[in-house]
Amino acid sequence: MTSVHLEVAEGVGTIRLDRPPMNALDIALQDRLKELAEEATRRDDVRAVIIYGGEKVFAAGADIKEMQAMDHTAMVVRSKALQDSFTAVARIPKPVVAAVTGYALGGGCELALCADFRIAADNAKLGQPEILLGLIPGAGGTQRLSRLVGPSKAKDLIFTGRMVKADEALTMGLVDRVVPAAEVYEQAHQWAARLAQGPALALRAAKEAVDAGLETDIDTGLAIERTWFAGLFATEDRERGMRSFVEEGPGKAKFL
Repeated sequence: MTSVHLEVAEGVGTIRLDRPPMNALDIALQDRLKELAEEATRRDDVRAVIIYGGEKVFAAGADIKEMQAMDHTAMVVRSKALQDSFTAVARIPKPVVAAVTGYALGGGCELALCADFRIAADNAKLGQPEILLGLIPGAGGTQRLSRLVGPSKAKDLIFTGRMVKADEALTMGLVDRVVPAAEVYEQAHQWAARLAQGPALALRAAKEAVDAGLETDIDTGLAIERTWFAGLFATEDRERGMRSFVEEGPGKAKFL
């Protein structure tokens, strides 16, 4: 039985984790997640993406029993594939929002970090508890978390393994919005659907310019921005957007 699905409607693709009761991220789910992230990347009918674990839990982390059976050699082989599955989500060149309900721990928190925007339920709990297993985060947590919230806050979470509730996660910048639990998916869908109507190439350019710029110095980042900015002048979306602005005023352009 497939443990993660991609459902597409009206330009929004929902990657839905479905491995009850806690959406433990076993190897099969990791591999399928990578496949679906790559599919969402390729498909023209997917213009924005939601990562969702269901009404009760986002993902409570890796499958510890599966990991316990692995020795050093096995994990040397597997760790690259683990990171690649999450990186495939982070590199979807379209707006991605995580709809976080319940627990988002360990790999679940790392998966949420791969999104561009995170909407959390008011009962959500997030954290990187790997240190309690004698480990560190292995699916991007030490890197993406520190880039998002800063090194001191990241080290607090990683060193202690503590969970943070939604309100603290919002304060530290780990999530971007907190809403009642029953509204998480609806709010995420509204965010994604709005952007699905936007200029796809410009959104891709904006995402890649921000993400690539964060990994380099300011001069190189400005060069990346400049290249994308000029390149968009060759697109139909740019023509459509500027023509609409001149003829109808701002914010009325309709993009295909």
